[in-house]
Amino acid sequence: MQAKLKVTVLAALVATWGIAAAQEQVVKIGHVGPISGAIAHLGKDNENGARMAIDELNKKGVVIAGKKIKLELIAEDDAGDPKQGTAAAQKLVDQKVNGVVGHLNSGTTIPASKIYSEAGIPQISPSATNPKYTRQGFKTTFRVVADDVQLGGTLGRYAVKDLKGKQVSVIDDRTAYGQGVAEEFEKAVKAAGGTVLGHDFTTDKSTDFMSILTSIKGKKPDVVFFGGMDAVAGPMLKQMKSLGVTSKFVGGDGICSSELPKLAGDGMADGQVVCAEAGGVEGAQKKEMEAFKARFKQRFGADVQVYAPYVYDAVNLMVASMVKAGSAEPAKYLPVLAKTVGYKGVTGTITFDEKGDVKNGALTLYTYKGGKRDEIAVVR
Repeated sequence: MQAKLKVTVLAALVATWGIAAAQEQVVKIGHVGPISGAIAHLGKDNENGARMAIDELNKKGVVIAGKKIKLELIAEDDAGDPKQGTAAAQKLVDQKVNGVVGHLNSGTTIPASKIYSEAGIPQISPSATNPKYTRQGFKTTFRVVADDVQLGGTLGRYAVKDLKGKQVSVIDDRTAYGQGVAEEFEKAVKAAGGTVLGHDFTTDKSTDFMSILTSIKGKKPDVVFFGGMDAVAGPMLKQMKSLGVTSKFVGGDGICSSELPKLAGDGMADGQVVCAEAGGVEGAQKKEMEAFKARFKQRFGADVQVYAPYVYDAVNLMVASMVKAGSAEPAKYLPVLAKTVGYKGVTGTITFDEKGDVKNGALTLYTYKGGKRDEIAVVR
């Protein structure tokens, strides 16, 4: 009799667990970034931001329309390559993800956005700054950082007015990001009364810049601007030093990482580099950002590189939109996401405009001293 009772109780428990498991819905959030290649440290930083958000949300417990939700991160590697980026995007679509946060680079984000748009899957970019991304007429594209018009424009004005850079040389890596930010920088320099001595081109895979830099040295620019990523900027700074080029070195968010001093080695003098991160917090918000960075370091044993906090906010905002809409189905929560107003994240307050761009996006200007980033100012 006792044995029968035990069996009955066990059967009832198994049935209960089965019902609970059936009620728990899995919601898949896709993330894509360069987890291999020269800027893998930036891709991993972004992916860790997504992982941290999902871990915290699962621990807290998410309920959508009365049902417990289990969030699952589906992470893909695009190696910063547009072709691999579209392949990764298609893979996420095939896996029926509920939303995507990524990609990191504009050059991978823009072609991938067409695939997500055709599938009706919302995509929030935490770091792609090329304006084209949100100007293609897609209803599924969103961005939580300022774009290149603001980024390059601010740096161009700063180079002429604050760095007294009347004579400027420009280099870009021919990627969608590097070319875009360099063009906006150049426009702003000219508008501010500066002179562009020349615009040279390299690639995001190059390691030898001696011919370009030798030519630039002869022109004696006050400022050298580089549109590209830190993996190229580091060796470029080393070669500038070896040639005796002492110009200020200015770049966008692609070079504005905590890894740059390691990549540049002794090629970077204190205060020589000025860069801008396409985001920024002020006042009381700084405490929240510092708390995030401390939790991030405790969780992953590494400092935030650049955009992990923006990925973290993008994941949380996406899930909050699902909760508000009462559905994780892309078609149902997409209109709620599009109407985001005043969402408070660790990176500040997020409100989307009609294109899906963040309104009144901030920029933070930095330099480097003693091998660490040193904030100059937050500008809007």
